[in-house]
Amino acid sequence: MSLELFSLETIQNLAHDYGYWVIFLGIALENTGIPLPGETITLVGGFLAGSGELDYQWVLVAAIGGAILGDNFGYWLGRWGGLSLLERIERFFRVPKQYLTEAKDRFHKNAAKAVFFGRFIALLRIFAGPLAGITRMPYLQFLLWNCSGAVVWALVTVTFAYVVGQIIPLHQLVNWAGQLGILILLGLTTWIAIPIWRESRQNKKQTEN
Repeated sequence: MSLELFSLETIQNLAHDYGYWVIFLGIALENTGIPLPGETITLVGGFLAGSGELDYQWVLVAAIGGAILGDNFGYWLGRWGGLSLLERIERFFRVPKQYLTEAKDRFHKNAAKAVFFGRFIALLRIFAGPLAGITRMPYLQFLLWNCSGAVVWALVTVTFAYVVGQIIPLHQLVNWAGQLGILILLGLTTWIAIPIWRESRQNKKQTEN
């Protein structure tokens, strides 16, 4: 995030002052669907645990709890207001309705994987909960993959920052994580977009014939 409100220094200062609550609330709000830098907040928590300023176990608990609770809120927001939410996305980004419908169907077919692995991708981490609700993913199935993904993601992210943060500076740690996230997002976008593009092209040829 380039906004001063979400600068690395600001997040670090908040974590210094309010500790585990910043980690818990920041991740919970991000997973509800609010675009906050949850991954950076988690990395800061792990880094501070590595320097002895916070307790590793409580950082982990705060990260897991915030991730599970936030995604649950996001799920029910998507389930209750799903249609209007999709229409707003369509109007705001000027996305053709066909593409949005195909993307929603693709998420529905791969919902479990999206909820679990989406934890490691910034944009999908924000929208996975609401999208699961919009596509009417069974709640118990969502809860299972939500909790599993939260535990694995928090464990990997916090432990990575805890260990590696003792060797390299925090800003470098956050940069590396951000670059990795971009690569994963590009790969996911390609994986989703190419089949949709091919199908659209085939449909266009069939219509012309």
